[in-house]
Amino acid sequence: MKKLGLIAVMTILFMGCTKVEVPPTPQAGSELKIANTVGIKLQSPFVTSEVAMNVKSDVSGTVTIKIFDISNRVVSKEQLEVKVGDNIVKVYTSALPSSAYRIGLFDASGNQLAITDFNKL
Repeated sequence: MKKLGLIAVMTILFMGCTKVEVPPTPQAGSELKIANTVGIKLQSPFVTSEVAMNVKSDVSGTVTIKIFDISNRVVSKEQLEVKVGDNIVKVYTSALPSSAYRIGLFDASGNQLAITDFNKL
C-alpha cells in the first residue's frame, strides 16, 4: 500500500512539474500592420492559393469577410469571430480563377468597415 501511495505522489509531482507549451498568439508583422483602429490588410496584393491577412477591429464579435469579383458579385463569404486589435487569418483563394478581386470587411449589421483589392495569379 505504501508503494502505491508513493507512486501516486511521484506521478502527481512529475505531472505538476511538466512544462506546458502554449503556442504564441500570431502577431502582425510589419507588412500586416494597420495604423487605424479598424481595417484589413493583405500580406501581398498578388495571391496564388492563400495569403495572410490582418483583420483589425475595435470591438470583439462576428465580422463577415466578402470577396467580390470584377463585376462586384460576391464570390466568397465567411464569418469570423474577432477580438479587439489584430487578428491574423489565412485567406484561401485556390478556387478562384485568375482575375482582380476586392475583399471587404463587414460588421454584424452589414456595414462596410474596410475594403482592399488583390490580384489572383
